[in-house]
Amino acid sequence: MPKIRVLIVDDSVVIRRLVAEELERDPALEVVGTAADGRIALARMTQLNPDLVVLDVEMPELDGLATLKELRKTYPRLPVIMFSALTVRGAEATLDALSLGATDYFTKPTTGGGLDASLGVIRDQLIPKIKALCPNTVNGTAAARAGFVARPSTGGAPAASTPARTISGRVDVLAIGTSTGGPNALVEILRPLPADFPVPIVIVQHMPPMFTRLLAERLSAECAIPVQEATTGTILQAGKAWIAPGDFHMVVEPEGRQRRLQLHQEPPENSCRPAVDVLLRSLAKAFGPNSLTVILTGMGQDGMRGCEHVREAGGQVVVQDEATSVVWGMPGSVARAGLADRVLPLSLIANEILRRVRPIPVSPSSPVIP
Repeated sequence: MPKIRVLIVDDSVVIRRLVAEELERDPALEVVGTAADGRIALARMTQLNPDLVVLDVEMPELDGLATLKELRKTYPRLPVIMFSALTVRGAEATLDALSLGATDYFTKPTTGGGLDASLGVIRDQLIPKIKALCPNTVNGTAAARAGFVARPSTGGAPAASTPARTISGRVDVLAIGTSTGGPNALVEILRPLPADFPVPIVIVQHMPPMFTRLLAERLSAECAIPVQEATTGTILQAGKAWIAPGDFHMVVEPEGRQRRLQLHQEPPENSCRPAVDVLLRSLAKAFGPNSLTVILTGMGQDGMRGCEHVREAGGQVVVQDEATSVVWGMPGSVARAGLADRVLPLSLIANEILRRVRPIPVSPSSPVIP
């Protein structure tokens, strides 16, 4: 199989060399070129014809955001991973880039851990992202020219038309789990929900510290429902949403007739902290059959085991379909395991949430429409 062709754009000679050398060690990857700024990168795109671009946020001449805007004019769906510094400025710029069409982001390894640690971060975090975003290198280059990215086959997973289980009982909480592609997906899910949404919302988005706080602020500004980064001891309230802070697991614990959020730093699960599985296990215990879980686009399988607990408790599960997911790892694993009540395009999930949270009363003589 052809190698995944990668273009690295960064103004730091050290970073370009460090990343390029580590990527070249992987037999599935080929660094077809490097560029010190966006103008050079744009000028070489036709010649290099990459399957994926790694693009630094902060550069002289033409920075990452301006370069991304130009790239998207000609390559609307070419995978682009933004290189971000783990700073407030870097986090804000990264969220801007994601809203402008960046596919994913990667926080640059800090120098404090030494060279081996930096290489380990590239090997364990960046390379899996590249492979997940280019699952089919044979079609990858052609897809970039045509303006779309090929998706892996569903492998027999349930289609969007899979009949739903009969909705029984009430929904007292909505949980959302997501990773790669999640910030934009969350906007599309939360924006249609009304300010009087009748249940609380708890969210796990795989992101580092600081990023989750800024994401919560942006979502809150764009949606009728207020969104906050979670804090320990918060009482869940209808019509409000909380995002697990980066590097902390979030759980829900019953306290009399109330439910409180708790945060902890127990070991990562699925290489993630926060992890969706951790949240969903707590929801199954705290809410029993009265929970609705939505799993959106993301790498890996985080959320699958948690959905097992939700379904065993009688709760409901909806997942995003393959065609509208940036990466169909998380929702795909739930669908393939037979745990999803519905597999739906992103554009239909908000309405499905409202349908399940506010079911239409049915008289004894009326037919039940799934």
